[in-house]
Amino acid sequence: MTAQPLVETAGSGRGSGFWAHTWAMSRRAIDNIFRQPQVLFSAVIFPMFFLVLNNFTLGRSVELPGFPEVDSYLQFILPGNALQAVMFASTAAGNEMALDIEGGFFDRLLLSPVRRTAIVLGRLAGAATLGALCVLLFVLVTLPFGFRIRAGVPGVLVFMAVGALLCIALGGLAVAGAIKAGSVEALQGIFPIYFVLVFLSSAFFPLDLVEADWFRFVAGLNPLSVIFDSTRHLIIVGWDWGQAGLALGVTGVAAAVAVALSNLALQRRLATM
Repeated sequence: MTAQPLVETAGSGRGSGFWAHTWAMSRRAIDNIFRQPQVLFSAVIFPMFFLVLNNFTLGRSVELPGFPEVDSYLQFILPGNALQAVMFASTAAGNEMALDIEGGFFDRLLLSPVRRTAIVLGRLAGAATLGALCVLLFVLVTLPFGFRIRAGVPGVLVFMAVGALLCIALGGLAVAGAIKAGSVEALQGIFPIYFVLVFLSSAFFPLDLVEADWFRFVAGLNPLSVIFDSTRHLIIVGWDWGQAGLALGVTGVAAAVAVALSNLALQRRLATM
């Protein structure tokens, strides 16, 4: 029942074309987020719990010599926890795609005039929206506790854009896996991997103060450390074009690669049908 309106909107009159198809599929994915707000809250509840727990248990770490100058430990760890929520939220894109495949809606789309690439891009537009909302929710929740981003509104917008691009990057990998496997169960192993990647990074403590050489080495190779550090700079220091560009550049490249991989997975699936 859902496929027919999408086909009519995307394939009729002046609305026909790639961008109209992509908009129709994006609108469906975004509408699903607001119809199922539990997807957003289930992604943020665990990182939000760790944000509060870490702030109370490790808050005095800011007094250590060499620790960056911050208003509070909360200000230091927010990028790690907020983007951890984004990572968890990114799995929703793969789950929704897998459900479309299992439920037969994906096959009905293939029989419609909808452009094939628009199917993937629409799903990832939903992921981008969800990622930006995760970051915004963390910022709004922490404001009453004295949290502030020293880069101001531009810093918040960059932070949200980084969340959107990171969700596209990881959501694209999840979508590629869903297209290849065609089942929700095959995606369940992603969550622990994301959990480990966050903790093996600079999310919760400055690497310069870590004594374990192996941890500094692994975290230094983790691209998430670059994203956390650059967004953290905007929060605790202030606006910096270089740091903003670095955060957006790393996540942007990752997002472009993930989009390409998800489209490749789609083409390969179509070739075997």
